[in-house]
Amino acid sequence: MHIFHKIEELGNHFSTVSKEESVGMVPTMGALHKGHISLVKKALNDNNHVIVSIFVNPTQFNNAEDLEKYPQTLKEDVALLTEASKKIIVFAPSAQEIYKSGIKSDTYNFGGLEKVMEGEFRDGHFDGVGTIVEKLFDIGKPDNAYFGEKDYQQLQIIKKLVSLKKIPVNIIGCPIVREESGLAMSSRNERLTPELRTEASFIYKTLNDAKQKFGTKSALEVTKWVTEQFAKNKLLELEYFTITNADNLQTIKRKIKTKKYRAFIAVYAKDIRLIDNIALN
Repeated sequence: MHIFHKIEELGNHFSTVSKEESVGMVPTMGALHKGHISLVKKALNDNNHVIVSIFVNPTQFNNAEDLEKYPQTLKEDVALLTEASKKIIVFAPSAQEIYKSGIKSDTYNFGGLEKVMEGEFRDGHFDGVGTIVEKLFDIGKPDNAYFGEKDYQQLQIIKKLVSLKKIPVNIIGCPIVREESGLAMSSRNERLTPELRTEASFIYKTLNDAKQKFGTKSALEVTKWVTEQFAKNKLLELEYFTITNADNLQTIKRKIKTKKYRAFIAVYAKDIRLIDNIALN
């Protein structure tokens, strides 16, 4: 397995690769789990070469404490990737290597996608996401890039980024991978106590129940019901629940049969923030 820490090293490696061979990229912040590996396996199946970037991007954290607590486990990540395939190329740069002119975000207009949900509660987050993804695409020049639907809003924003900047890469969304309890796999799950990890399954159960209710009730009624369920829960605190148009992420006022809808949720388990979403139709 090749592990590169410098942009020049990665470029030199690919200078000998035929233009007819496809390159897939899986951008990650490390602390890898089965959800990441599912993306990697999809990329391996689709491409001749696969780059997995491991970089904890400082510009997408609006909370300095959250950045400080984010696990950095490169040795364990490489071991997990090696189990999947020794052909994977790992790109694990430093912040100084990526942000040579200083650690700061570019500013983007994603047409309103960046202002709702995560954007409302995490100021500047999607400018940071756009900045690092654009840099990684410029460095790795992938033909295909793979992102999980757990971060569905991020997925839509990256699609918008590629369209805005005319970047020649296919963005491929992959299904959410869940623990046996239904909890969406996340690097943050490892910070949960056993009690909180068990209780966090309530998030997906509530999403599924909301999906059932959405068949006969309005978005407003479903939202009110979800809010009431979390008000009764002593271990989990609801930050937001919303039902939106699946494409533009705008909160819906009334259902239209021809439109696709999705429910999004953010919950605090003590100081650990968990997000999830589900397709409603």
